[in-house]
Amino acid sequence: MKKTKVRRNYDARFERGMRVLKRMGRQNLMLNQKALSPEMYEMSVGHLFGDVWGRPGLSLRDRQLVTLAANIAMARPTGNHSHYLSAMRLGITRRQIIEVMIQVGHYCGWPTLSNAVRQFTEIVEEQKQAKKLGKKFRSKLL
Repeated sequence: MKKTKVRRNYDARFERGMRVLKRMGRQNLMLNQKALSPEMYEMSVGHLFGDVWGRPGLSLRDRQLVTLAANIAMARPTGNHSHYLSAMRLGITRRQIIEVMIQVGHYCGWPTLSNAVRQFTEIVEEQKQAKKLGKKFRSKLL
């Protein structure tokens, strides 16, 4: 009986996480995890997006701004591209993304700003190229 209740709770967390990912336009995120280990993928979707991103208290947009700032501050070499795309899908403008970069750059150093500019520019250029070719945008950087 207890395992059934636990599984239902886990399924609910996963479903909540998938709803969050869909709102962000990231439902195809982490499919490499799914291929390697379906259990790892379910944990990531259920916990990270179902429990953390799905919490009350901050809007999805606010959580995305916080995540952008944290990732920019850490100067992550990968992973930020999908967050820039999610930010734009959630209505965060290019100007607002640039403002986050400027704010973080002043607190964390210009190298973090330079890294963020490079990554965001890659996404913007991909979008421009897709539009120019009349193709549906799908980033190759994810």
